[in-house]
Amino acid sequence: MREKILITASDMFLSLGFKSVTMDDIADKLGISKKTIYTHFSTKNKLVQATIMHLFEVIQTGIDEIRAQRKNPIVELYEIKRFTMVYLKDEKASPHYQLHKYYPKIAQPIEKKYFDVVQDCVTDNLERGIESGHYRSGIPVSFISRIHFLGMSGIKNPDIFPPEEYSKPKLMENFLDYHLHAICTPKGLKTLEEFKKSHENFK
Repeated sequence: MREKILITASDMFLSLGFKSVTMDDIADKLGISKKTIYTHFSTKNKLVQATIMHLFEVIQTGIDEIRAQRKNPIVELYEIKRFTMVYLKDEKASPHYQLHKYYPKIAQPIEKKYFDVVQDCVTDNLERGIESGHYRSGIPVSFISRIHFLGMSGIKNPDIFPPEEYSKPKLMENFLDYHLHAICTPKGLKTLEEFKKSHENFK
């Protein structure tokens, strides 16, 4: 039952937002009593914390599986983007922003874990791209990996990018395009354009 609660809570939090969903909502969705949820999670804060860890572990596993395939670094970035967008349901309710606003004590430690994962992933991607000739040699890898993290976090802020004006898929697409055009060699840009032409629906 604990796993079912986590999965259902994850789905609802991502779809409706951490602040909007109540314990009653989750209980109704599962067809159980709220008391049953409290048997496993004594407070909503503890459920939110457990849900975040569950989501983090699932996403990290998915990203690791993509990276293990050692594909072209440009293709790898697009596959990771697609995986996270599908799993996070386009983040219509801006759960990332809500988590930081309403549950900062929970958000802070998970943000450090997320930063470490992104740093490792992007650094490896940059180094492989340089080696394969898709990215320019001499680019400041550590700096770019951090800028990438800040950019990915920044586009999730609805105050800066109102969802009624900017869809998450388009924001992600524009950010990734911006990132790659800043670091690609002519070979990389050619690969990027060929990939985009042959994968029109790869978004």
